[in-house]
Amino acid sequence: MITVTAAIIQKASKILITRRGPGKHMAGHWEFPGGKLDANETEQECLAREIKEELNITIKINDFYMENTHQYEAKQILLRAYKCVHLSGNIVLHDHDKMAWITKEELNNYKFAPADIPIVVALAKV
Repeated sequence: MITVTAAIIQKASKILITRRGPGKHMAGHWEFPGGKLDANETEQECLAREIKEELNITIKINDFYMENTHQYEAKQILLRAYKCVHLSGNIVLHDHDKMAWITKEELNNYKFAPADIPIVVALAKV
């Protein structure tokens, strides 16, 4: 099983979502940005690194939000999501082809990667 971190990045009443770019696994699907946990790094270190690499921004990682296990055809992932706040930097997309700041009421308007759907459901209820 692969551990993957996800950032629920908030700014005011909006949440940042990103769309996986062409050529990527689950291309065209929306997700909460993040990435694979490397050996010898904490989940918080992973999340800060991945967000800097993928989006060129700095975040503050707050509380653990939830986790979900999902089986894709070739791999099983443990997705661990954290509530985060955008601290600084302008977003530059490196792995994604689109991004959007949306309200929780708009979450259901986007086609999310299957592993992210339980997070969408939980956020929509809050």
